Amino acid sequence: MKGLKFISTGRSIPEKVVTNDDMSRIVDTSDEWIRTRTGIHQRHFCEQEDAASLAIGAARQALERSGISPAEIGVCVAATVTPQHASPANACLIQAALGLEEDTPCFDISAGCTGFLYGLEVVRGMLTISPKRYALLVGGEELSRVMDMTDRSTCVLFGDGAGAAVVTLEEGALWAATLGTRGNAEILSVDAVGRAPSYIHVDGQGVYRFAVEVIPHCAKELLAQSGLTLDEVAWIVPHQANRRIVETAAKRLHLDMEKFFLNIDRYGNTSAASIPIALDEMAQQGLLQKGQKVMAIAFGAGLTWGGALFQW
Repeated sequence: MKGLKFISTGRSIPEKVVTNDDMSRIVDTSDEWIRTRTGIHQRHFCEQEDAASLAIGAARQALERSGISPAEIGVCVAATVTPQHASPANACLIQAALGLEEDTPCFDISAGCTGFLYGLEVVRGMLTISPKRYALLVGGEELSRVMDMTDRSTCVLFGDGAGAAVVTLEEGALWAATLGTRGNAEILSVDAVGRAPSYIHVDGQGVYRFAVEVIPHCAKELLAQSGLTLDEVAWIVPHQANRRIVETAAKRLHLDMEKFFLNIDRYGNTSAASIPIALDEMAQQGLLQKGQKVMAIAFGAGLTWGGALFQW
């Protein structure tokens, strides 16, 4: 079996920082209310940036760090629920900005907050038929554009940002993956393009019940596929949606929180961008060491869920 190997990562974060105190001047909330219920302290909102520039910035950084040329990229996929345009895809804008060859398949996928993990399986499949060795995968969102700033239960949760990775297909590389879908537009959704205004809608309790079910489910499925134990996994990188969700999932897996990487306090929920942003932050901080086994798990609108287990 051929698995994916991460070559490099990158991220692009808007300059504007919006604290909980800033949010309290927009909507009836407080720093204490947000922190205790979500673990979020601040998030970033686009001003000069937009969905395309974030995706391009993260992709460019990952490509530059990889040391490979644009001509070596065999496929470019962007996971997003907030593309710059309904068409062309963010991935097409990345192709033009980075000078990828014109024979490179480039397209977006929409799988909610699970988008990056869906994307890993998509590019793994695409690389099996590509004459080139490498894939560029981006998760990027401009969620501030689809937030109802009068709804205090949702507008405090989300932030903007993008993360990216260059990956390659490698014989014998550790790889386990699981993906799932439970069609539901009531618990978590974003209004269709063309509706004015277009907003995120969240049933907080519904998301919580769903998430604390599927995180342990994904973890157990990945362990069953790989034959590993949780003790052999160095890090679990969960979708950064809510600290309480991760704490509950950790208890159900009988794990200490130290095994979970969290940066939700600084970025909020960045949907498809959250896992690649986290991986890049971990890599740049030296937390990811060569040979470590890493488990990434996400859940989101769709409803979708997914997990990937790989060796760094």
